[in-house]
Parts: sequence; C-alpha cells; structure tokens
Amino acid sequence: MINRTVLVGRLTRDPELRYTGSGAAVVTFTVAVNRQFTNSQGEREADFINCVMWRKAAENFANFTRKGSLVGIDGRIQTRSYENQQGQRVYVTEVVAENFSLLESRSSTERRQGGENNFGNNQSAPSQQPTSSGNPFDGGQSNNSGAQQPNNSNPNDPFANGGQSIDISDDDLPF
Repeated sequence: MINRTVLVGRLTRDPELRYTGSGAAVVTFTVAVNRQFTNSQGEREADFINCVMWRKAAENFANFTRKGSLVGIDGRIQTRSYENQQGQRVYVTEVVAENFSLLESRSSTERRQGGENNFGNNQSAPSQQPTSSGNPFDGGQSNNSGAQQPNNSNPNDPFANGGQSIDISDDDLPF
C-alpha cells in the first residue's frame, strides 16, 4: 500500500507547539493549498489541510515558521476518531508530516508580513546584507574595475589561495 502526501502552501495561523505527558513535542498547523482551477466567478479557491508533526521536527517547524510562511510538507494521511464531551463520535482526517521544507526566505516572509519579526523565541533574525560584489565568497570586497580581489580570510571559499596557482598531480585525481 502507498500513503504519501506532498503539500505546498501557506500556513493559515502560527503553528501550535505542545508537549505530551511523556515530553514528546507535537505541533499542529493548517496549510492553505490553492486549487489548480478557478470557480465560476473566476476566483481561485483553496483547500485548508490540517497537519500534525512530532518530536524534533515539530520544534524546528514551530521555531522557523509562522502564519503566512510558504512551506512544503511531506507526510501521510491519517484518520482517527474520538468521543467529544457531548458523547458524540468525532472523525478527524489530517496529514502526519514527516518532513518539511521552508520555501521562502525569512526576509520574504517579513516583507510580506509588514516587517514584523517573530521567528524562534522572539529573537531578531540575522540581517543578511548582500556583499558589494554579489559574491558570497569574496567577503564583500571588490575593486573599482569590477574584478574580484582574492580574500584568504573567508573560510567558505575553497579557492582562497591569494591568487596563486594550484599544483595538482595525476595522483591527486580520483579518476
């Protein structure tokens, strides 16, 4: 049998993180997924799909998303039932999310939300200013001619060697 669900949509509200009696994290959220077609008035409708996620993934999801975040969800559909306080049987169908992807940057979410920053525990998100040359490996240095200046201080640059040639022998190659 196959039970796989992939959703791409926006959160309709902030995720609700709780902990079970045994200490397991669980987060519930709703994803609005646009339909592929329009209705008779030419408007695009959406489906609102309830989801649940468990353990460490739940904590990460709650820390890095909020209402309006564009997310990708990978999981399975699950049905369950319980008896409510009035003694009626209630049936629930939801997606048990196993993996998620953040599909837009924090800055995009913040711009869309009007600049509010509420990620994590109300900590400020680090501002990511583009480097002057647009190259993330040059440490923000460029000269007036537009040519890149080598920068040995950037540990993310595997080619930072002060402009020196690299000597590679045939024994260094894997093929």
